[in-house]
Amino acid sequence: MNTYFHSVELEVDKCCGCTNCLKRCPTEAIRIRDGKAHILSERCIDCGECIRICPHHAKKAHSLELEDIKKFKYNVAIPAPALYAQFNNLDNVNIVLTGLKAVGFNDVFEVSRAAELVSEATRKIIKEKKSKLPLISSACPAVVRLIKIRFPELCENVLPLLAPIEVAAKIARKEAIEKTGLKSEEIGVFFISPCPAKVTEIHTPNSVEKSACNGAIGISRIYPELTKAMDHLDFKDIEPLSRSGLIGIGWATSGGESAGILRDKYLAADGIENVIKILEDLEDEHIRGLEFVELNACSGGCVGGVLTVENPYVAQARIQKLRKYLPVTLNHLEDDDIDNMNWENELKFDADIFRLSDDIVKAMEMMDEMESIYKDLPHLDCGSCGSPTCRAMAEDIVKGEAKETDCIHKLKAQIQSVYDQLKGTL
Repeated sequence: MNTYFHSVELEVDKCCGCTNCLKRCPTEAIRIRDGKAHILSERCIDCGECIRICPHHAKKAHSLELEDIKKFKYNVAIPAPALYAQFNNLDNVNIVLTGLKAVGFNDVFEVSRAAELVSEATRKIIKEKKSKLPLISSACPAVVRLIKIRFPELCENVLPLLAPIEVAAKIARKEAIEKTGLKSEEIGVFFISPCPAKVTEIHTPNSVEKSACNGAIGISRIYPELTKAMDHLDFKDIEPLSRSGLIGIGWATSGGESAGILRDKYLAADGIENVIKILEDLEDEHIRGLEFVELNACSGGCVGGVLTVENPYVAQARIQKLRKYLPVTLNHLEDDDIDNMNWENELKFDADIFRLSDDIVKAMEMMDEMESIYKDLPHLDCGSCGSPTCRAMAEDIVKGEAKETDCIHKLKAQIQSVYDQLKGTL
């Protein structure tokens, strides 16, 4: 079974075992055992829903600190366009980009620049009709991993292009090498991230063997120092660093990527529950006639990530205002660009996650036992047992990770039975 790095972490001391995260997790990756939540690494997609829903702040997203960039001789920040939406009354992206240099980065490369290249490459793929339609965006790593775990038949529909983060990191690293003459290992490329899924993607990428990024810093981590640096900038200090248009910056919000393909046979959905409904309908072929499907695990798109600081609806409005006077696009593909943007790895269903045993005969026996146990459970899916559903509970019992009396309804019936027997002897 594959080993995954996860940016979503549990602070055990803060966990009260309240089951809020258990019920919200879209891949049933959480169990409550001994009064504490446990995250099943192989099932977690780092969508951040458990962070969002936890009333005790027992879940957190790992990201690097600003100090970590000092390990390299030369550092490049690649900010997500969602970063721009965190600041009130911002009318010039260059203020943010100059601010990033002020807090310690030697250079910046906008992810929105790479997004415009991906948009153009997507238009080309759709026009050539060489891939199975509808194409499903590969930009949200939480959605890609969700498909890999729960919707294997849709793996071949996933757009085989690198996400803008990876494209930006590759170009930024190449330009930094040419500019400085330094070796690749002496250059640090850091993504300014709105969500934990993108942090995880850098460490355990789906599309490439090794990410061109050295790490990610959460927007919420860098925000205080960046805001302070921006406040101290004089007008003459602001550098003309921005080289992206409304298509690239529009990727920050739900529907932005779809708008960038400049076609009308598309669908855009955001929020993990809505995403799952769309994927179910696509798998059952209830949705037809589309060329492109944009799915974002976070409500509102990347501006709704748990590593942001601003209300996602306020952030959406700010992005729309910021795009108003921008050119459509400032970045275009060169002849061989699209070849460098293709996935290195093939997206495949991760069957190991659901394998009960390596022995096929044993696995079949465990499956039969699981069905028998499930039939005898109350089918309430209340989560009180510490498993998200009664079927998950049956699987946990078969694996030896739970027992039937963990179900309070079964335990109550057992206690009642013992009581009745004792009562009859009196």
